Amino acid sequence: MAAINGQSGGVPLTTERETSIDAQAHPLPVFHGRGPRASRIDAGKAARRRVPRSRLADCELPHRDGIALLEASNEGRLAELIPIRYGRMVASPFGFYRGAAALMAFDLAQLPHTDIFVQLTGDAHLANFGLFASPERRVLFGPNDFDETLPGPFDWDVRRLAVSFVVAARERGFGAPVQSDVVRRFCATFRHYIDAFSEMDVLDVWYHQFTADSMLAHADSPKERRMERAVVTRARNRTSHTEMEHSTARVGGRLRIKDDPPLVYHYPVTNRRNAALFDDTVRHFIADFRDTLPDERRALFDRYELVDIAVRVVGVGSVGTRCWVALFMAEGKYPLFLQIKEARASVLERYLPPSRYANHGQRVVTGQRLLQSASDIFLGWATSRINGTDFYVRQLRDMKGAFDLAVFDERDLSEYAALCGHALAHAMAKSGDPALIAGYAGSSEAFDDALTRFSTTYADRNERDWMVLKSAVKAGRIRAIRE
Repeated sequence: MAAINGQSGGVPLTTERETSIDAQAHPLPVFHGRGPRASRIDAGKAARRRVPRSRLADCELPHRDGIALLEASNEGRLAELIPIRYGRMVASPFGFYRGAAALMAFDLAQLPHTDIFVQLTGDAHLANFGLFASPERRVLFGPNDFDETLPGPFDWDVRRLAVSFVVAARERGFGAPVQSDVVRRFCATFRHYIDAFSEMDVLDVWYHQFTADSMLAHADSPKERRMERAVVTRARNRTSHTEMEHSTARVGGRLRIKDDPPLVYHYPVTNRRNAALFDDTVRHFIADFRDTLPDERRALFDRYELVDIAVRVVGVGSVGTRCWVALFMAEGKYPLFLQIKEARASVLERYLPPSRYANHGQRVVTGQRLLQSASDIFLGWATSRINGTDFYVRQLRDMKGAFDLAVFDERDLSEYAALCGHALAHAMAKSGDPALIAGYAGSSEAFDDALTRFSTTYADRNERDWMVLKSAVKAGRIRAIRE
């Protein structure tokens, strides 16, 4: 197991060097607002004087070496997997956008932004939202990637998600009017729900779940309802049992995870001594992860025993980071697949106050629990005893589902924008003060106007950055492997 083994206030920041928001000059606000809602709404409106909503449209950015920033984000990644990462990024502007969170973090830090803080997902693009299971086996919709989670200005997540809709709309061949309409629907839905959550009992906000059933009830048309129902059905059928059926095989009478190089493979062990060391390292890691689970879930986890573990390549932005899939069995017939994924410093930490958690796995897990309406019962973390690499752990495919953006028509994308606006508003209402955000965003379309202008301009910048990467690949500066 290579790694387990082994200035806010709207003033643009300087661009000659990396800059950060001063944690003392701009202390993080209390996440859960106190006092009358009206006074917190007024405080949100007062934030407009510091950063007018129109300033969120600003996208005048200096020249920066995007390739150098991408190369810097590869530090510590597995060198043999980096070409796969670039292959996925060079495939399309949206593939590039998914892998370029570090570039956008740099850019957002140079632009005007609010001082209204929430727990950010840190990489809020539309492919990082989807279906997942609650402990009660309800299928929920919401954000599902938290590798970059960190407290920061609420508008950073809103802007990254808004831009992703323009990039995706262009990839589908939709014109400028559709691109604008989709962003506006996302923004209007976000504003509607953040205001609604600001009026609710705080416990009701915490208990709120955006379920698959409620998602289906709000579908715009019978066609969209059928499409959403199909995705939900597939998610409900994705369990450790179905994963075992297609990703394992009997080898010498022993159940093993199937190799599918270079995306899934077993870590090479050269001799018995190394095999024993590897086994001991893995088992120590599993024991440390177990200690992060609540007592009642430890009792459940103790019914399982480790059967096999393999390297697994995932995502776009995550390619090159260390990731493993582990197969556990109970009573020799009940499977449990866990994903063990490296947790690195958030790309936002160069520009925001650093995480309060020494372990980045704990940072990811805590952010996920805070932002999702319900989380995986086996969510935990641990650190490699060999080289100090942090990891977080979760079930691999527990009723998880995603929409196929490649088949979306204009109406489908608009409906999906509304779903994401609802889900993001709830995540921010849990982790921050919805009344502050509602006061700032307001009831007019000023917020929507600014985000629409920003999204169009930044999508242009994303396409230019993508072209630069393509040129670097063609010139041989960057090696990319197309899958």
